Amino acid sequence: MKHMKHWMIGTVTLCAAATLALGADETLPGQVDFGTFSAPKGDGEFVEVNVPTGLITLAARLVEKEQPEVAKLLSSIKLVRVNVIGMDAENRDVLQKRAQKVREDLAGKGWERIVTAQEKDQDVSVYLKMTDKVAVQGLAAVVIEGKEHAMFANVVGDIKPEQLAMLGDKLHIDPLKQIGNTAQKPENKAKDKAEE
Repeated sequence: MKHMKHWMIGTVTLCAAATLALGADETLPGQVDFGTFSAPKGDGEFVEVNVPTGLITLAARLVEKEQPEVAKLLSSIKLVRVNVIGMDAENRDVLQKRAQKVREDLAGKGWERIVTAQEKDQDVSVYLKMTDKVAVQGLAAVVIEGKEHAMFANVVGDIKPEQLAMLGDKLHIDPLKQIGNTAQKPENKAKDKAEE
């Protein structure tokens, strides 16, 4: 009986590990694999945010009555990932090359670049992955902020670039708010400033 118990525990553990391994390799349509990032040595900034479907659904339920527009937006999202890495002399070149590679990969996989902004020390690219003319599968953003930090963001689901600022605000993800403000159309920016 003792041997049977150990055998059963081992079998259950092996099955669970196999299931997790299979699930870990699956990616959602619109999901981008940026790879893993390491924190910079010293006091450099390092932020890693991964918000899966379950947490987004919970957030949608919490605001459903008071803010139905926000709840509708949140319920259309499956995944949010944001990485912000402070740049220093040791990792700057690596991060800039990674940003370039991600941009090339996205373009090669049929992602449409909808925002390119290069001014002063800021280099921003925002891409959309669409299934047809109306369905958005994912949004990806790559930002190099001078010599200070690099930012990689991916939102999976049906979302418009100009909605990113609201999403970042509701999920308390400041880098997403910044990307949303950058991605916002010029006529909407002028309208927002006029309303302030």
